[in-house]
Amino acid sequence: MDDLKNIETLAEYENLILNEKVMVVFSTTWCPDCHFLKTFIHDLIKNNSDWNFYYVDRDKMIDLCIDLDIMGIPSFIAYHNGKEVARLVNKLRKTQDEIQSFIDGIEIE
Repeated sequence: MDDLKNIETLAEYENLILNEKVMVVFSTTWCPDCHFLKTFIHDLIKNNSDWNFYYVDRDKMIDLCIDLDIMGIPSFIAYHNGKEVARLVNKLRKTQDEIQSFIDGIEIE
């Protein structure tokens, strides 16, 4: 996903989630529903500029995904200062409106 910054290592992931308002998108290159996400991810990033969006290829970081219980893709986990604050994790295709509603509903203490 060209508009997302790639996370390549566990150390990089652990460091990046310590920042404010981090949205991690878990996906793969072969998933049809993940390809559908490409049609609007740019708009989501643009419309949610207060979030820093990152990409994790589930197949390349399978151990992390197992630890996070992410088997369905595409999936999203939101972090704030290192703490998970919300997740949209399932195996279903997600629409732009559904993801935007998820983001809009995130409450940060």
